[in-house]
Amino acid sequence: MKIDLYTQTGEKNGTLELPKEIFEVPFNKDLIHQALVRQLANGRVAIAHTKSKGEVRGGGRKPLAQKSTGNARQGSTRNPHMKGGGVAFGPRNVRNFELMMPKNQRRKALFSALSAKAKANEVMALEGFVTDKPKTKEFAALLKKLPIEQDVLIVLPGKNVNIQKATANLANAKTICAGYINIQDLQKYQKVLLFKDSVEKLKETFLRKND
Repeated sequence: MKIDLYTQTGEKNGTLELPKEIFEVPFNKDLIHQALVRQLANGRVAIAHTKSKGEVRGGGRKPLAQKSTGNARQGSTRNPHMKGGGVAFGPRNVRNFELMMPKNQRRKALFSALSAKAKANEVMALEGFVTDKPKTKEFAALLKKLPIEQDVLIVLPGKNVNIQKATANLANAKTICAGYINIQDLQKYQKVLLFKDSVEKLKETFLRKND
């Protein structure tokens, strides 16, 4: 599959061939959904936390006499049914939301999502962006010249401080290294802007025979 290739000035300069192993995989909605649920679940942090009756302060003295009061017998004011008592079966901050998924299935889901983007003409390539200082204005001007209607995920071949800082304040763009491309970002952003060298990095990361 071929996609449009653009220069730093925003002009179209031919096409770029994409590896079919990554960008020509059949669409699998269920697998993409499973991978997305896994990523969201693994990113959850257990914040809600309640105390059991053994952790609530107080309640050492028996609140009522055992007999002759006309009330039900009570052993502690910290029982769950008492005001100010502990919570039975409440949320705990030790809960683990982690979900497992085989690596081959995760990669197949990623390839399926990338292939769907490419098939919908939502993937484009950039030859490069050379700058000595992180200038948001220059990169924003470049994005305006490209066919981007909403937002864009910018995939770099590796860490580039100048480009990452230049795009940090852009509300409609996110920069990520090719080795960290993921399902959640592909579902969130409409367009994908691949740096030319990022294609080789994707092949190196996800198509290694011994991995």
